[in-house]
Amino acid sequence: MATTHRQATTLALAHALSAAERGLAVLPLSRTKLPALRSPHRRDPAAPPCHGECGRFGHGVYDASTDPVRIRALFAAAPWTTGYGIACGLPPHHLIGVDLDTKSGTDAPAALRELARRHLFTIPATVVVLTPSGGRHLWLTGPPHVVVPNSAGRLAPGIDIRGAGGYLVGPGSRTAHGVYGVAPGCARLAPAPCPPALLRLLLPPPRTHRPTTSAADGHGQGLVQFVLAAHEGQRNTRLFWAACRAYENGIGPALLAPLVDAAVVTGLTEHEARATIASAARLTSHRPWS
Repeated sequence: MATTHRQATTLALAHALSAAERGLAVLPLSRTKLPALRSPHRRDPAAPPCHGECGRFGHGVYDASTDPVRIRALFAAAPWTTGYGIACGLPPHHLIGVDLDTKSGTDAPAALRELARRHLFTIPATVVVLTPSGGRHLWLTGPPHVVVPNSAGRLAPGIDIRGAGGYLVGPGSRTAHGVYGVAPGCARLAPAPCPPALLRLLLPPPRTHRPTTSAADGHGQGLVQFVLAAHEGQRNTRLFWAACRAYENGIGPALLAPLVDAAVVTGLTEHEARATIASAARLTSHRPWS
């Protein structure tokens, strides 16, 4: 029997509450895998960045909670919800998601095995979630006080990382393409610690302070082009990665306007772009210029 929309919402809430009992902060998602609640500030581009301090719902991953009362309120505010997201980087698990894509002819699992061979680490037995497209999400835990950024294709083509400020689609979620589920044999596993050698690959390289401030140099132009090449679903992660690299290399302030313009071309609002760049600047211990 086909699952009705109401049934999908009820199942998603049940799965989300179960995840919250295990200490995983959750938020409602739509069938497109995006946060189900839109920003309350979307019609006010001049509004300062808000991560929920206003007290309203609609702040994406910042809505995530382990409080069952809040979770039920979030789902009640979005009755079209059919899935849930699990926020990464938060205590107690400090979850890191390794998203292995198999679309577009990439073989991300093989690429991860090659990375493991070259850098001498072993992928531990851990929670694995199967995606409707044939991909898989590996759940790992990171050490406290270590911030793993989101990235798309940085390790290898088809390998995306969900870290601080990101989320994973939770098992049991129903999307436009199918249902996410736990891989056989993984149901009783807990997320395993990330191997130190892999963790080093996930962290940004040490900051180097370069004297150049020109946003027109080759490196700056490359970062702008990286953002312009983003497809839907990659826009924030690509912008965040590019902004991190810009601030680490001392060209963040000079590249702020070009990065914002590039993000707007891909479909983000100026407010969303500036908020993402501000997050990258905070992560790299810099302040973005206004």
